[in-house]
Amino acid sequence: MASTDETFIHNLAVVTDKLGHNFNRPNLVKQALTHPSACGRHLIVADSYERLEFLGDRVLGLVIADMLLRSFPKESEGSLAKRFTALVRREALALVAQKLGFDKLIVLAKGEEESGERENPALQADVCEALIGALYLDGGYAAAQSFIEKNWKPLLNQDLSPPQDAKSTLQEWAQGRGLPLPTYQEISRSGPPHAPLFNIQVSVKGLDPVIKQGNSKRKGEQEAANELLRLISENGIS
Repeated sequence: MASTDETFIHNLAVVTDKLGHNFNRPNLVKQALTHPSACGRHLIVADSYERLEFLGDRVLGLVIADMLLRSFPKESEGSLAKRFTALVRREALALVAQKLGFDKLIVLAKGEEESGERENPALQADVCEALIGALYLDGGYAAAQSFIEKNWKPLLNQDLSPPQDAKSTLQEWAQGRGLPLPTYQEISRSGPPHAPLFNIQVSVKGLDPVIKQGNSKRKGEQEAANELLRLISENGIS
């Protein structure tokens, strides 16, 4: 088993390579990768990723907003806001973290490791933001901007039309027909605490309710809305 020092040296080398930055303050990397559970019996908040995550979230938002303004100069504020939400949400951050292998570097207490916390997309997203915060503190805005633009540009270019989620589409469908807004209800949940599954029901007046499952309430709502839209289209409901 690798020692703590060997693990840190390995993690620092990986992060340095993936972020494209040599850290003058390598302890920032250690902090960004450390889960609160691994801080010992006397928890010191400053030793975990949480404060850096707070900063990284703001840095990411600024860089993404700037990218969108430059990439889509003719789009309205509303369209830009939809793109922005898609690019800074947990799923996008977790995707980048997984792609770069940051999820494998997170330092967890034994109990958290055994419970599968490493596979939690929310944790992966938080650590990715923390590493952005560490990069900003050590290398400044330009270093953070370079990393974010390199790794978010492929996401930006996946679809050049403003993203429209299923919930918004279903809401517009209902409003266009003078119907009350769709309602969502959690029917049940299952699975372990670190990876829950939510069964969500969506209801629209005049239509049979639909229940779908997701690994978060938001995901379950999106899946339910998407399924109801599919049924509306398939049955030719106007």
